[in-house]
Amino acid sequence: MSERKKILSKTKLVIVESPTKARTISKFLGGDFVIESSFGHIRDLPKSKLGVDVEKNFEPQYIIPLKARKNVTALKKKAQSAADVILATDEDREGEAIAWHLIYALGLEEKKDQLKRIVFHEITEKAIKKALENPRSIDGHLVDAQQARRILDRLVGYKLSPFLWKKVAGGLSAGRVQSVAVRLIAEREKEIKAFKKEEFWTIEGDFSKLRRSSEKKDVGAPTEASEEPFKAKLAKIGEKTLEKFDIKNEAEAKKIADDISNAEAKISAVEKSEQKKKGPSPFTTSTLQQAGFQRLRFSAKQTMVLAQHLYEQGLITYMRTDSLNISADALSAASVWINENLGEKYVLSSPRVFKTKSKSAQEAHEAIRPTDVYKKPEDMKTALDARELKLYDMIWKRFVASQLPDAVVENTKVDIETLSGKDLFFFRASGARLVFDGFLKIYPMKFAENILPELRENDKLKIEAITPFQHFTEPPPRYNEASLVKTLEKLGIGRPSTYAPTISTIQDRGYVEKDPDRRLRPTETGVIVNNLLMEHFPEIVDLAFTAKMEEELDEIASGDKKWQPVIKEFYDPFAKHLEEKYESVASQKIEEKTDEICPNCGKPMVIKRGRFGKFIACSGFPECKTTKKIPAPSLNITCPNCLASPERKDDPGEVIRRRSKHGRFFFGCSKWPACDFVSWTLPGGPAKTTDEAKPESAEAPDDEGEEIQKTEETEEVEK
Repeated sequence: MSERKKILSKTKLVIVESPTKARTISKFLGGDFVIESSFGHIRDLPKSKLGVDVEKNFEPQYIIPLKARKNVTALKKKAQSAADVILATDEDREGEAIAWHLIYALGLEEKKDQLKRIVFHEITEKAIKKALENPRSIDGHLVDAQQARRILDRLVGYKLSPFLWKKVAGGLSAGRVQSVAVRLIAEREKEIKAFKKEEFWTIEGDFSKLRRSSEKKDVGAPTEASEEPFKAKLAKIGEKTLEKFDIKNEAEAKKIADDISNAEAKISAVEKSEQKKKGPSPFTTSTLQQAGFQRLRFSAKQTMVLAQHLYEQGLITYMRTDSLNISADALSAASVWINENLGEKYVLSSPRVFKTKSKSAQEAHEAIRPTDVYKKPEDMKTALDARELKLYDMIWKRFVASQLPDAVVENTKVDIETLSGKDLFFFRASGARLVFDGFLKIYPMKFAENILPELRENDKLKIEAITPFQHFTEPPPRYNEASLVKTLEKLGIGRPSTYAPTISTIQDRGYVEKDPDRRLRPTETGVIVNNLLMEHFPEIVDLAFTAKMEEELDEIASGDKKWQPVIKEFYDPFAKHLEEKYESVASQKIEEKTDEICPNCGKPMVIKRGRFGKFIACSGFPECKTTKKIPAPSLNITCPNCLASPERKDDPGEVIRRRSKHGRFFFGCSKWPACDFVSWTLPGGPAKTTDEAKPESAEAPDDEGEEIQKTEETEEVEK
């Protein structure tokens, strides 16, 4: 045996998902370890066919994708010559499935004595070495749950999508979770369109405190205001407490305001109380995505890509979790840091422990937190790019805030009695003063102090102004990414690994788009597909049914159910129902007539709907395949690049809205390709981040059976 082969035979091969993770782990292990990356999944169902034998108990037909074959060959060679092969993929269903696929793809079935599976929730030296000391076998239940989800989604996507092509338009697709998400967005849009606004009025008073006669040097001097005015809202007229719609119109509001304007006013009651505001829990996947959108304006996909980078660099714990657990070591370190940096008054008497609400949460996992609380965000400026730093800063502050005391607020309620003739009107003013900042010292949240003057019962007040305000009820808002994630989680639809790819998929498929306020609205295609599924395949878009499927997948993961019966229970009636619908459902292809004539065959041109919306096509299809884009509507904005160009400034193009190859909208010049102006934001509008920056990683594959991309984005960034 050559010297090189002898050395290789003594090495321990560690396989992880991504190169970044591999580089981080290599810092903690000695020279007898070789760390390699699988670049995500190395086996998957084929893209060109169903890949599931429904006649043989739903047996999956896995292949090694072409792009993974070179890497698999290299890994196989190293695995055969290594003393031990250590599978160190993530401890979730996807990670467990990758480890399981590696065994078969690399031919390791016969090397059970040299094969080890290790797991960890953070990429730190202590966690890696502890994992190496406690290897375990592959968790078959987790693998089965991942296979069940993959096969279930493949069956829905590959069976239902051709139905949509035949009945509506080519290029469409359906998915088990994505279709439910589209339904939620489409139904919200219906609510908004059906909404009828109602008018109502409120009345606000500006009051100022008057000096008591004993406070005046000249007892005979007239009474005068001594404080800045404060505001109060009319709450009662006589004995009647005002409800929202009690003052219906301007005439009523003005009459009441006129009646009060010359009234006498005094304080009838003052009530003070202390309120404790509890600090936030550490992040789970769902709350991280919500906060990423609300605080940083990141999409769910962006948040998860950035979190993946932070995890692979060893800065945060695993970012796909629904658990709120925190390790004892992390809690102890946080307490010490708080004492050293903020002072003893910010140290809790005992660590705060949060209870996980999700029934399906894996309690062995931790919440998302920094791996080392002493790595403060300001110390990481040179190690992270701007977006990574923003996310790390938010995660770090949220974790520290979770171990800080409650904030204490002094609330003041002041009741004001005004007498106009025989009529009594009661106003209420509310004040709030921060007594102790507590967790707000680290993690600011929406809170505005409203400090009232020092008031006592029977104090006389001067009425500075009585103002009526008109209001109208508002329709429910469209979902944004944060509120959609929250709703999906509340309904039990999807799991931490599915939220971001689901939201990304429904936009990529052209079913949903973002309005100027970054809220989600259905496209025409999305509405048509949703209506068809609601009418003919209600079980696919049924909220309770989809949530039940998630529960059954959890039961498979825990070993309480076998995966094949779960698939069979769904598939048999679904397949029969689909076959019937092919015969009974009429084609819903919608075409609009135009005045244009096809330049190639002379037949009329019509407007059709495709995957990315409307386009103009020849009515003689398929004999004539002439198509053209529908001209984009004018935004009445002149292209800024054209105006700056000496060649085009006299005949500038207009800024028009266009769609990218990924199905998302952007703005470009109508003179393209002569002018290459493009922008994700409307010129002159607010800056917005784009979802196009980096692909998603390490998440469950989408519902259409696309090839799985787990951590390949790391290499894409490096290239």
